[in-house]
Amino acid sequence: MFGLDAERAHELGIEALNLGLVPVGPNSDEPNFGSIERFGLKFSNPLGIAAGFDKNGVVVNQLERLGFGFVEVGTVTFQPQPGNPKPRMFRLPQDYALINRLGFNNDGAVKVAERLKLLKRNCVVGVNIGKNKDVLIEEAAENYLSSFDLVHPHADYVAVNISSPNTPNLRELQRSDSLDELLGALQRRNRELSGKGPIKPLLVKIAPDLAAGEIESIVDIALRYELAGIIATNTTVSRDGLKTRDAASIGSGGLSGRPLTERSTEVVSAIYKYSKGKIPIIGVGGIFDAQDAFDKIAAGASLIQAYTGFVYGGPYFARDVNAGLANILKDRGFRSLDEAVGSASK
Repeated sequence: MFGLDAERAHELGIEALNLGLVPVGPNSDEPNFGSIERFGLKFSNPLGIAAGFDKNGVVVNQLERLGFGFVEVGTVTFQPQPGNPKPRMFRLPQDYALINRLGFNNDGAVKVAERLKLLKRNCVVGVNIGKNKDVLIEEAAENYLSSFDLVHPHADYVAVNISSPNTPNLRELQRSDSLDELLGALQRRNRELSGKGPIKPLLVKIAPDLAAGEIESIVDIALRYELAGIIATNTTVSRDGLKTRDAASIGSGGLSGRPLTERSTEVVSAIYKYSKGKIPIIGVGGIFDAQDAFDKIAAGASLIQAYTGFVYGGPYFARDVNAGLANILKDRGFRSLDEAVGSASK
């Protein structure tokens, strides 16, 4: 697979999962993490597949059978869009990393919502929503609301992507005034659509390239609007410390994988500190093995996600990480996953 263009290999991987060609083991051998309840949802294990892998919700149950406890579909935009020109996805094997500038290529919220409506899901399914490329920042809230209306009935939780570096000006939405307007509008609509029932968990996904003050401001807004959680982090625009000599020739795009491990853990820790542990965090960025997973949890993450580690680790990645994580928790004397959350800062 690594002999192929990175995006073509990804497409073939999705197709192989769809056709049942990827080896899966019995779920009976999964480690027992006990009761994992986050923002009103129950998870079989703490490891999910991050947004970007199954953009259109076509292999949700297949990913669950590979050992993932939840699947985040997307990023989904209101109107379908083809994304940026190819080539737009690149491997950096020396760095165990990927660079992508896909640009939210997806089938659109109508089709994805219809697909999820028909799916008899076996795990928690989140939907990550983003802004269409041709929509001005001033009109972003309405664009997000249009997607939100469509996916709301069919998502277990909704994640708001304001941090991809591949949609022009999208990261401007992380500024306090823009974020306040966007999350306020979404949470008001959320309460309207939820009616008298439980409110749909709404999360926001942030970049790793934020300063401490910016992270603290986002935490304050998330707490004020009673968001269900923060996903930390998206890809980085930094190229610091890469071993790949010609990385600069690849051009723009978000870097994921091993070079992001330390920084994403730092952001998780900062969110945990600023929120005093009051807001659930999904830690994502550079998780390749059980120790990486534990480090995110000890920093304050109550759930974790992976993407690039899965690409490099193959079909047994999720089972290996979960089994190793269960052993680490046992060896360190934690009676539950909850006891380990934030333990590095306590």
